[in-house]
Amino acid sequence: MNVTADMVKELREKTGAGMMDCKKALVETGGDLQKAVDYLRTKGIAKAAAKAGRATEQGLIEAYATGRGRVVIRGKVHQETVSGRESIVMTSPFLRKMREA
Repeated sequence: MNVTADMVKELREKTGAGMMDCKKALVETGGDLQKAVDYLRTKGIAKAAAKAGRATEQGLIEAYATGRGRVVIRGKVHQETVSGRESIVMTSPFLRKMREA
């Protein structure tokens, strides 16, 4: 089966997976889009299981109190370089605002 760029694009839009992962999934499943989605899910689960044993020693802790209660948010990551990223640091205030709403 010849995998086209449009097929890869459609699978990427559906799953958010990388281009080469989508192409490999389509080749492995003979171009069947639904089977390729299932293949990527299975692969993702395998990747998550492999990372489960890794220590998460970096991150941040945020605590606050309002008239309605107290909240502690703990974010943990695998690498120190990730813990300082703006997207990680900004998550905590975002979650607080969601909780207060």
